[in-house]
Amino acid sequence: MSSSPKEFAGRPEPVDELGSDVLADVLDTMRLSTVMYGRFELSAPWGIQFCERPVARMLLLARGSARLEVEGLDGAVTLSAGDLAVLPHGGAHTIRDADGSPLQVLGQGECKAARGVGPIRFGGDGERTTMVSGAFRFGAAPRALLFERLPSLVHIASDDPALAPSLASTAQLLIAESASSSPGASVVMSRLADILLVQALRAHIATRQCREHGLYALSDPHIRKALSLIHERLAAPWTVESLASAVALSRSGFAARFTELVGTPPLEYLARWRMTKAAQLLRESDVPLSELATTIGYQSEASFNRAFKRWDGRAPGTYRREHRRRGPVATDAAASAER
Repeated sequence: MSSSPKEFAGRPEPVDELGSDVLADVLDTMRLSTVMYGRFELSAPWGIQFCERPVARMLLLARGSARLEVEGLDGAVTLSAGDLAVLPHGGAHTIRDADGSPLQVLGQGECKAARGVGPIRFGGDGERTTMVSGAFRFGAAPRALLFERLPSLVHIASDDPALAPSLASTAQLLIAESASSSPGASVVMSRLADILLVQALRAHIATRQCREHGLYALSDPHIRKALSLIHERLAAPWTVESLASAVALSRSGFAARFTELVGTPPLEYLARWRMTKAAQLLRESDVPLSELATTIGYQSEASFNRAFKRWDGRAPGTYRREHRRRGPVATDAAASAER
């Protein structure tokens, strides 16, 4: 990735009046956390098979080139040095130096993912490729709609002139730390991987290439403001009319635009996000149900109970008890199986 500085010209872009960061709220609610990362130093011929796991994936090519194939997508994507590939939903995929190269299953033999304990090396005696891989675990929350509608693969090419220099800088820092034996390198790698994931999603939003994917809505000033209003003032008695007025669009124009970009009508999105936040509060707090109902915009505990049961199939109290019995997840089985 090119990391040459760009000149600052003109006035800064205007920001929304609201303080709500929709992307941050979505990621925080899903409790996305880094669970595994490792550096691979590979010599052709080589190949790695990543099996289906309930984690998001990130692959950063530091040197050489590779061929990435994702289950469910036609054809292969060629990755060059500096390219970043994010698989938001995980899914089975393979990466190798060339078509037909032998594959090793991650977690078997020499192909075991590491967490800051040195590089994994295997392959033949041909051209070398270096790659940094990371995996991200989701918490117990259901996937948020804006994240759920992301494509199977987000490919950030290093030669894209629209990329922010900060993404290239973070990628270079992560590559450097992956080769470091300095104290605390594993902690630094984990934090950098988190940052790089968010920057990749930002880049995906900025490219505006995938209109059918939910996060694209954040590139539209009117719909971004509407989403910010919903996330910032969840308990407000929003209607399609009041949201449309707040973002200076007609009711019909706003409803059509919101549905096209987000993938669901405004009030359906509002109801679903209220339930998602309610589930988070039920799992992570002891807030009484009556107070929780008011917090997310319901006039009574009874109406909240009915809405939550329609959404989840369980009453809020049952949902809370079942998640409390499970307790915190100490380890991630999917990531552990790969080490």
